[in-house]
Amino acid sequence: MRKMIIVLLFFFGVQELCAQEWLTDFEEAKQIAVKNNRPILLVFTGSDWCAPCIKLEKLILHTEEFEEFAKDNYVLLKADFPKRKKNQLSQALQDQNNKLAETYNKRGGFPLAVVLDKTGKKLGAVGYKKVSPGSYIEILKKITR
Repeated sequence: MRKMIIVLLFFFGVQELCAQEWLTDFEEAKQIAVKNNRPILLVFTGSDWCAPCIKLEKLILHTEEFEEFAKDNYVLLKADFPKRKKNQLSQALQDQNNKLAETYNKRGGFPLAVVLDKTGKKLGAVGYKKVSPGSYIEILKKITR
């Protein structure tokens, strides 16, 4: 039993080191970006209704290749706009996401990955592309430069 606990603690510790958590608080993301001198990758998604959003998550954002790249290059921020009642956000988070959309996603495109500098200035954006994670990373690198 003791060995199993140690193995589980090790596994979860390694997982924590490998994958960066997606933040939902814009101010926290900016603070971390300034502290680590990294741009912010803000992803607008409709997690429970938008088929291209779900594909972007599954085929690119949650791949080992993307996660490995992102952990050293971006602060990850997600602005979700779920439609199902069971997935509704708190009013404060919904208000924040609405403001982010007014500023960075005026056309209302979903999904939309917006690259921001560490202060929140928009550098560029890309929607879902049917490409490999490596190709998507290259698109993000061009925007970030």
